[in-house]
Amino acid sequence: MKTRILLFTVAGVCCATAGLVQAAPLSHDMAAMTQEAPAVAPVAAPKLQAAMRSLWHGHVVHTREYAMAVHAHDAATAKAAADAVVANAKQIADAVAGFYGKPAGDQTLQLLAGHWGGVKALTDASAANDSAAEQKAMADLNANVTAIAKFFSSANPNLPENAVQSLFAAHVAHHASQIQQIMSGNSKDEQATWTAMQAHMNVIADALAGGIAKQFPDKAS
Repeated sequence: MKTRILLFTVAGVCCATAGLVQAAPLSHDMAAMTQEAPAVAPVAAPKLQAAMRSLWHGHVVHTREYAMAVHAHDAATAKAAADAVVANAKQIADAVAGFYGKPAGDQTLQLLAGHWGGVKALTDASAANDSAAEQKAMADLNANVTAIAKFFSSANPNLPENAVQSLFAAHVAHHASQIQQIMSGNSKDEQATWTAMQAHMNVIADALAGGIAKQFPDKAS
């Protein structure tokens, strides 16, 4: 990626019984990415937590597959990966709808569609060495992070807006670094990013599951 992008990382973690999460500036070098803190124990709703982890892991698996396929100029695999990202987003939206109702599920899907649209645009722009398109994609992704944070915090008082904002800003930072590394053929650093990215998906999943379990103790398990 030609342009320098301001990335964020999570310095503190909002997990199952959540506290605040703080964000700190981070350079584009993933060597500076901090290690994730472990989830808080005990888990209030282990089945919900496991389901959330599986769903959010699916998101990063398929977006990574898309980036790798684009880099390899494999249009068929790229399309299959893109379709899988959308299918996964629908599953996450359905999970949200199970607690908050269909309108909330529809809004979740719309927000996730915006996130994927930004990730896809950033991937395609990076592959084409289009710096202007990269900048626009990052601006769209950052705006989407703000919208996601407002939505989840308004739906659940146990999910502070600044905490959710920090979690998803760090997630976008992972996407940006991973895409750059895939397109440049930097497999060593990409593996490090991929490890951190998967760990961070657990952080996001645990934060959401913990907040939902606290809000709906009779429904979450």
